[in-house]
Amino acid sequence: MEFIATVIGLLILLFVIEKITNKILSIEKKKISETSGSRINRLGQTVLFILLLFLLWFMIESSDIQGLFYFTTYLALLFGYQAVMEFIFIKSSRQYISTTILLIIVLVVVFNLNRYPFF
Repeated sequence: MEFIATVIGLLILLFVIEKITNKILSIEKKKISETSGSRINRLGQTVLFILLLFLLWFMIESSDIQGLFYFTTYLALLFGYQAVMEFIFIKSSRQYISTTILLIIVLVVVFNLNRYPFF
């Protein structure tokens, strides 16, 4: 139960930080699916989703800290991949800056959850 509450708290934090970052840096949201990179982005997202399903196998029987590690690994790969795709295909919108900031914040928050938990 604590793991689920932590994940929900982390997702809410990410949503708020993304909105604030986009507002401060005047970043316009664009979709990669509207560019020539939509096919490769979809393929990468599919591979990452399969990786998530594989990681869920380990998360079910692991402790909360190990589950959080697997979830953090997945988020780091997901945000990292997204930032690279945004940098390559929609560089003009500077959206990759917001994604990179979110990635850094996720890693800092998750690595400090033992000391300062959300709940």
